[in-house]
Amino acid sequence: MHEIESWIEEKRSAYLYRVVAEREAGTPRRALFAELAQEAEKQAAIWERLARAGGRAVPAHFVPDLRARLVARLVRRFGVQPLRGMLAAMKVRGMSVYSGATHGHALPRSVEEVGGRHRGVGSAGNLRAAVFGVNDGLISNASLIMGIAGATADNQIVLLSGAAGLIAGAFSMAAGEYVSVRSQREMYEYQIGLEREELEQYPEAEAEELALIYEARGQPRETAVSMAKSLIGDPEQALATLAREELGLNPEDLGSPWGAALFSFFSFALGASIPLAPFLFAAGAASLAAAVAATGIALFVVGATLSLFTGRSALAGGARMLAIGAAAGGFTYLIGKLLGVTLT
Repeated sequence: MHEIESWIEEKRSAYLYRVVAEREAGTPRRALFAELAQEAEKQAAIWERLARAGGRAVPAHFVPDLRARLVARLVRRFGVQPLRGMLAAMKVRGMSVYSGATHGHALPRSVEEVGGRHRGVGSAGNLRAAVFGVNDGLISNASLIMGIAGATADNQIVLLSGAAGLIAGAFSMAAGEYVSVRSQREMYEYQIGLEREELEQYPEAEAEELALIYEARGQPRETAVSMAKSLIGDPEQALATLAREELGLNPEDLGSPWGAALFSFFSFALGASIPLAPFLFAAGAASLAAAVAATGIALFVVGATLSLFTGRSALAGGARMLAIGAAAGGFTYLIGKLLGVTLT
């Protein structure tokens, strides 16, 4: 990266660190972000010296750009927690102190423990995403089909509408998931590129930033410094650790955009096909009754499965999801019935 661009990145980070520290006044995190602001200023000075040595002119004063001022205003208004993603994307480190506090993670006690709490979560995350994908397809297409069935008794129209809802919804879910994961990966790749360059230019400063974060999370100063220096000694391990502990990003959770898109497409399509399938084999009241029954059973199963992630009763989870689906389908059926009478 050009030295002037790196200087701007560090000055912008220092500006935002000060805003975060101001917002965290009265909390232990204020000192962390105030010190990180000082570290960013030191790193900006390094880039300034490199730029001047190369004969490049450095601006006399740093003026935050519109994006930085907007994020600063949002932080002052809403706090840091809701804006962690934006701040991490703008090279504001230390966001892991919020995720750790939120989820109650134990602090690492050694280099070997750093990042250990992130391992093994991918499969559970995929299962949860699959259940929610099926649930989305199930409720949205069942509601659509119920609405159309309320408006008309023509089996072909219901079948065509349900098929259209399945295809459109599955592609919409896939596109949304692709964009989401691709954006996360792009942010991670950009940030990890910055970290790689900074590790090469000033590893001691990066170690100090990491030590400040560990110290803010409860480690004694000597232990925090020792852990940070040990990690910085291994560049690849250091990059992964900096992503987790400074940026609050877990590379193992990012996944493939295409994989996520296909996963979402098929899970949504599976759920959406359940209320649609009876109309392929029957017509009239029989197909509608079969669709209601199949959807009800599937909703209960999905709700019970979600209890695995919430720790609540499977029976209560299934009943709640069944009630939600019944309300959505019932309302759309009544609306369809009303529109069908009005149109005829």
